[in-house]
Amino acid sequence: MPINVMVTRDFNHMSEIAAETVKKNIIQVLRKKEEFVLGLATGSSPTGVYKRLAEAANSGEYDSFRIRSFNLDEYVGLPGENAQQRLMHPESYCYFMIQEFFGLLKNKFLESSVPFGALIDQKQLMRELKTHTADWREAGTDAGRSIVINKRSGSEYLAWIRNEVLDAYTRKIKKAGGIDLQIIGVGGRGHVAFHESGIPFKGSKVMLVRLDDNTVANAMADGHFASEKDSPRYAITMGAELVYQAKVVVLLASGERKVSSVAESLLGDPTPDVPISYGQIFAKGGGTLIYVVDRIVGEPLLANRKALKQKGVRIRNLA
Repeated sequence: MPINVMVTRDFNHMSEIAAETVKKNIIQVLRKKEEFVLGLATGSSPTGVYKRLAEAANSGEYDSFRIRSFNLDEYVGLPGENAQQRLMHPESYCYFMIQEFFGLLKNKFLESSVPFGALIDQKQLMRELKTHTADWREAGTDAGRSIVINKRSGSEYLAWIRNEVLDAYTRKIKKAGGIDLQIIGVGGRGHVAFHESGIPFKGSKVMLVRLDDNTVANAMADGHFASEKDSPRYAITMGAELVYQAKVVVLLASGERKVSSVAESLLGDPTPDVPISYGQIFAKGGGTLIYVVDRIVGEPLLANRKALKQKGVRIRNLA
């Protein structure tokens, strides 16, 4: 199917157009089946969309109790003595979703799931990785790497992480019937969630990822964590291969930092160096891919409209 790009004026306009797109899809699908499975992202990009979707649900435009949601990612190693404390840490993505979306709903979703990163004790994970080096390998060409745990691990803890944290989340999504619509943002290097640049597409279902030092340093610089000791070193994330198994993917991007990665994802060939470029493979396979971007991000796309048209990319300038 063609890739549809909508270029909007600014963040607010982007949020308005994207929320309307998501809402229409929810209403349409709920006419045909009992539940809608919604994939959610964190970060600044979707906050305006979530506010508008909550308002639409609260005004009765769709039934939020018929929504089952799955988030893309969650940290491993947040400060806290136990899983509950880690889950409710102010920097957890679970806390973010409550603050930015779930807490705004009068009628809650049928069920909301976040990857089970809070269940993992980071210190124990690091000890197991150090003492059971034959039970796992790294995948990726850049600083951020996927930690691939062997199917038959000699470490009971690593085996538990693979079976009951990573694979269990994949199974839960499959049991729900797969994701009807997935909302994603864009990392600075074109990564989706914590599927960072250089991590292979193949096998990227739900992954354990070791964060690169720049990610940790930036989190501290931005004030999210007081010290390196408090900063998570790992995360659980849906990979591109799983993200783009949704029936519809809506990508949001605004601001100068997203310009080059969004342009590369459509103008270049699919490459793990730009994880969101997997969307081209997804669209060719029949998936519905929608980019909703602001005028800054859309500028190079509009300038290359002819080349993109030849690749099956349709652009609407709403700015």
